[in-house]
Amino acid sequence: MKQAMLQIETKGRGTYDISNEIQNILYENNVESGLCHLFLQHTSASLIFCENADATVRTDLENFMARIAPDGDPVYLHDMEGPDDMPAHIRTILTQNSLTIPITNGRCALGTWQGIYLWEHRTTGHLRKIILTLQD
Repeated sequence: MKQAMLQIETKGRGTYDISNEIQNILYENNVESGLCHLFLQHTSASLIFCENADATVRTDLENFMARIAPDGDPVYLHDMEGPDDMPAHIRTILTQNSLTIPITNGRCALGTWQGIYLWEHRTTGHLRKIILTLQD
C-alpha cells in the first residue's frame, strides 16, 4: 500500500478536473491494478465523478446546488467565514469527500464519459489537499 498527497489550488466555486493528476500519481507509483482511494481533507469542498464531455452538466449541478443551499440564507446560524460558509458545508455533506476507483492496467478504470472532479464550494480560492491511498 502506498500513499501520496495531491494539492489543488482552486480559484473559487466550481469544478476542477483532477483526473490527469490522479493518473500521474498512479504512473509515478507504478500501480498496475488495485484500488485508488481519494480522501479530501476539507469540509467545504467535494470529490465527484461526473460527465467529462459536456461542461453544462457541471453548470447545471452548480445551479441546482445554488437553489437548495443558497448563499446568505438568513436561516443559517453558522456564517463565521461569510455568506458562503454554511452553504459550502451543506453542499459537501450532500455530495462526498472520498471516492474509491478501481485501477486496471495502470489506469483509473473510469467509464468513457467519467471524470474525477474536485468541487470547490467556497466563492474564494483555497488550497485543497487530497490523500491518495493506493492498494495494489
